[in-house]
Amino acid sequence: MADDTTASVITLHQPRPKRTKTPAERAKSYRQRKKASVAASKDAAPATATVTEPDKVAPVILAPPPAAAVDAVTPSRPRTAQIALAASAFALAGVGMTMNGWFARSLGSSDIAGWLFLAIGVTADLIALVIPSCAARLWQAQQRAIALAGWAMWTMTFVFAVTASIGFASTNIADVTLARASRSTPAVQAAQAALADAMAARDRECKGGVGKFCREREAAVYERRQVLDATTQSVEKAADPQTDAAIRIVSWVTHGTLKPTGDDFAMLRLVLLALLPQIGGILLMVGRSTK
Repeated sequence: MADDTTASVITLHQPRPKRTKTPAERAKSYRQRKKASVAASKDAAPATATVTEPDKVAPVILAPPPAAAVDAVTPSRPRTAQIALAASAFALAGVGMTMNGWFARSLGSSDIAGWLFLAIGVTADLIALVIPSCAARLWQAQQRAIALAGWAMWTMTFVFAVTASIGFASTNIADVTLARASRSTPAVQAAQAALADAMAARDRECKGGVGKFCREREAAVYERRQVLDATTQSVEKAADPQTDAAIRIVSWVTHGTLKPTGDDFAMLRLVLLALLPQIGGILLMVGRSTK
């Protein structure tokens, strides 16, 4: 009984024999698989193109690093123009301090007074050098009242420094010009000898009274004196060739429209010599503001 049941169960679960497909069924099954593979390839094509083609990949935009990080990596360096301006400012300040200190010391009636004047001159130049930069920073910091007070102090020291520079320049120029003008040249010596001979001849002829020959000797003395004056003036002009050359250049450039005199150019030169050593503070302010 048991054996029959087992045999019947085993018989029921046995697989059916596989039926062989006809050629038409095999062709239909092949076409279905082909269509399924083509559809699957079309669905996967966009994803594959996005991955394999680099030109269709979306660009990645990076945010710029913070300013503090850039400054830490690449520190700023002063430019060549700023260094040149600072060097020029300190050079002019040194020249101005030396000029004003020398002239201020020469005004003292004693050694102590001279050293005190020297200290005043150097201090005034130092203040005129530093105040412009400080006043500009205060103005940018909205501290206008303090900045205006600084500019007022700078004006006082600037005027004082300019007057001292004028005294220094005028004293030295006058001394050099006078020394050159008073030199004895062969032409001056000849004119002086001719004048001396004419005066001696006049004295001999006019000793006995004024007559015809005495008046002739007087006229000869007058002519010799004019020759000496003209020769001396030529030497004085040669003592300052810069002035004469500048006058001729200005007249040549303007085709005779402007004809400055020697006094005009001498005044211009004096003003420039007095002002240039005092602009160190302005140059230092400009150099720092361009950073």
